Amino acid sequence: MFSWRRDTPKDDSEQLDSKISELRTAIGPLSGRSAKYCTDACLSRYLEARNWNVDKAKKMLEDTLKWRSTYKPEEIRWHEVAHEGETGKVSRASFHDRQGRTVLIMRPGMQNTTSAENNIRHLVYLLENALMNLSEGQEQMSWLIDFTGLSLNTNISVRTARDIIYILQSHYPERLAIAFLYNPPRIFEAFYKAVRYFLDPRTAQKVKFVYPKNKDSVELMKSYFDIENLPSEFGGKATLKYDHEEFSRLMAQDDVKTAKFWGIDDKPYHLANGHSAAEAAPEQAAIA
Repeated sequence: MFSWRRDTPKDDSEQLDSKISELRTAIGPLSGRSAKYCTDACLSRYLEARNWNVDKAKKMLEDTLKWRSTYKPEEIRWHEVAHEGETGKVSRASFHDRQGRTVLIMRPGMQNTTSAENNIRHLVYLLENALMNLSEGQEQMSWLIDFTGLSLNTNISVRTARDIIYILQSHYPERLAIAFLYNPPRIFEAFYKAVRYFLDPRTAQKVKFVYPKNKDSVELMKSYFDIENLPSEFGGKATLKYDHEEFSRLMAQDDVKTAKFWGIDDKPYHLANGHSAAEAAPEQAAIA
């Protein structure tokens, strides 16, 4: 989901270009958002996810294009999912990892709703937002997962987890660099044993359990993150404070960038301060 394999043509630029060209020919002419989505970097990720088998990559990509045409993740706007984010259960961090990757912070113990569909839609929105805010030259994101407050009442179902994993692995291939699960309780360890069955082996290798008393796991996480930026919930020195109003303002600004990137004629909606999202938005950032 979301490492180059040993038989990858990564170091052979001519072979890589040839595979991308072959895949592009196989999928045929594209238009509109599908054409914009299928960059060379995108095709490379799908080829990588299918071990450079063009036929399998073609099937995977076509399934994604079909999903995007119906689910329309690029059309989801923050005001549609903001109620899911009131507690900050998933948010984009204000810092990056040491490689400059966008970081998503997940706090399952802050679960505040029961709708599986809305939870997934909220997560998809933030995945799209994270990708829209990647640093130049970056194609992957990092995840930090804090389990403070997790209980039977806040834990998502195995079925919902399965559906989330399916979307991530099928439609966001090679987008996850690393996921650190910090000090998970035993209740989650049992849950993970159930959902790991649905994980691709390479994805499972990117999931790292970190325990404060396990020096090796802590050092691994520190190799990815500056301790000064890392929130105290993850053993760092920074303070993790989620301000829903401020985060909503940021997402509204990003929604304008997203609409502009995809060529969507959005009607501006109003923020809590009375300004429209279009008025608050900065210039569009470069998208990797």
